[in-house]
Amino acid sequence: MRNKKKHNEKKKSKKTTPFKHREGDFHKVKESRIITGKVDMKSSGTAYIISEESAHDIFIQKGKTANALHGDIVKVAIKESARHTRPEGRILSVVSREKTSYSGTIALSKDFAFVTPDNAKLPTDIFIPGDKINDAKDGQKVLVTITGWEAGDDNPKGEITHVLGTPGEHFAEINSIMEEYELAAGFPHEVEKAAESIAKNISGDEIKSRRDFRNITTFTIDPVDAKDFDDALSIRKMENGNWEIGVHIADVSHYVIPGSVVDAEATERATSVYLVDRVIPMLPFALSNEACSLNPNQDKLCFSVVFEISPIAEVLGHWLGKTVINSDRRFSYEEVQGIIEGKHDALSSEILTLDVISKKLREQRIAKGSIPFEKTETKFKLDEKGIPVDVFFVESNDAHELIEDFMLLANRTVAEIMGKIKNSVFVYRVHDVPDDEKLKKFSEFLSKSGIMRDFNKSKNLAASFNSLLKDAHKKPYENIINLLAIRTMAKAFYTTKNIGHYGLGFHYYTHFTSPIRRYPDLMVHRILFDYIRDKPLTSDRTTIEDRCKYCSEMERKAEQAERASIKFKQVQYMEMHREGVYEGAISGTTEYGFFVELKLNKCEGFVRARDIEGDYYYYDETSYTLRGKRTGKKFQLGQQVNVRVKKTDLIGKKIDFELVTPY
Repeated sequence: MRNKKKHNEKKKSKKTTPFKHREGDFHKVKESRIITGKVDMKSSGTAYIISEESAHDIFIQKGKTANALHGDIVKVAIKESARHTRPEGRILSVVSREKTSYSGTIALSKDFAFVTPDNAKLPTDIFIPGDKINDAKDGQKVLVTITGWEAGDDNPKGEITHVLGTPGEHFAEINSIMEEYELAAGFPHEVEKAAESIAKNISGDEIKSRRDFRNITTFTIDPVDAKDFDDALSIRKMENGNWEIGVHIADVSHYVIPGSVVDAEATERATSVYLVDRVIPMLPFALSNEACSLNPNQDKLCFSVVFEISPIAEVLGHWLGKTVINSDRRFSYEEVQGIIEGKHDALSSEILTLDVISKKLREQRIAKGSIPFEKTETKFKLDEKGIPVDVFFVESNDAHELIEDFMLLANRTVAEIMGKIKNSVFVYRVHDVPDDEKLKKFSEFLSKSGIMRDFNKSKNLAASFNSLLKDAHKKPYENIINLLAIRTMAKAFYTTKNIGHYGLGFHYYTHFTSPIRRYPDLMVHRILFDYIRDKPLTSDRTTIEDRCKYCSEMERKAEQAERASIKFKQVQYMEMHREGVYEGAISGTTEYGFFVELKLNKCEGFVRARDIEGDYYYYDETSYTLRGKRTGKKFQLGQQVNVRVKKTDLIGKKIDFELVTPY
């Protein structure tokens, strides 16, 4: 257990510090200034404070974090010093807690218990008084709420609020992930009831107010297991020989009204979350899978961008507005890929025309600086108990890229329309240029790996990335190059302040195409509807910016939850396949060892430096390399190695590998 010390339920004498004597009474400090920021706690017990009041993150040593937890908003005293290359400080007080409820594993004693949180960023256990254990059994997975943390106590105090199950079991671990990331399993009754009461029938007057596409060839293309359909494509040949191609997006804004209980719930959720065994939707089933979903052979309301495109993929014009469609067909990606590869279908001509145009659009985009990273999704086949019986990958193919190219075109077009309106407030999806220090480290790694590239911001940086990714395609180190290139990039986020999208090479970009599963898209639809009705664009920038920031944060949380569920299944799968030797590539290095990603199933585990026989290994951080002190043997990113499973930890979601000679 982490940092579990003997806990005395009797109140201890308060420890005074140079900073805080009693509540509301602060001593004079030598630190240069006091700021407010957010805690990024590390498993070691150290922390960084992220604050808009400081150009750099503030480092907090272990023991100087007061009683702050990861994500809390805190007051920090900063101590600037010529001896330090980074600012350091001490947490003075907690302004607000990000959360107080955590999942973890309980260890019972006679009159009390401790809970070890699942979250490694909580480096302390939670003390549970005997009367707050609430029938939890030793070793069970539980949900605990922190009720207080008195000055002088080594651990926060808490109460067991729910028993999740036995550690390592599917439903206990998935429920634990949901609790950890505060993901609601279902919707409140009043939200479900409100969604079901929304009128689903489309009136004749509503149809007359829209552009009618019901007699034009239209279809959706989605994963084979998709339940909701955000987008559809229509295509018809124009009299002048050009193509009219419509990108039709579910008109969620017609059904979800600002200020309604359904909108309030969607605002709070901000995004749908995709775990290995379930989808946690942003909208109730009555909307996401029924009223809004573009199901085939049903009249559906859409918000559409309709393009006139020449046979050589010149975009000659566009129209933006509300429409009604009736999808002729629901395609899976596999079906469309089969048509592209030569399989005959009644809609082969339409699919092949879209494929040709999408490839030309992609070529144009890459020529202008778009960086096409390889996309691979890890999927599992689960049995009725949630046990993974197989792991497989979904790699981006022509069918995926066909849809992506037209969605990118629609997103870019609506962003450009709004971006050119003076003083308009809009929701942009932005992506900044890479950080200089990250570029430098990436270049150093490539150079020491014998891959020469000039990554200089003053030159055509995007062209350098594209050339590198093209040369690495199908080579043994392709995954590592892709991984490090992505790590070099900044993170995309939502904002009202447009700086363009570096990775795509677009001056204007937004998210318009998935309002069933992303709240920013719904915000975009509402602003666009005001625009096409010539309604004054008077949105409050501060309110919209706050929502953008919140949606970006929820997107990160969803990604973390999804990764946690995948990692759990990978560990569970490898626990059942411990025998045998696996080929892999080194995917990450630290001073303690290195991570290996298996070629067969992309499961990742750790090889500890102390377990490598025959030498003492030290870490060269400039080249991400472990080197043998005596032999000079090295282990570096991308290197191929053979490993076997040494240990699996379902609760910690970790795999330990050991090297198999020769390596």
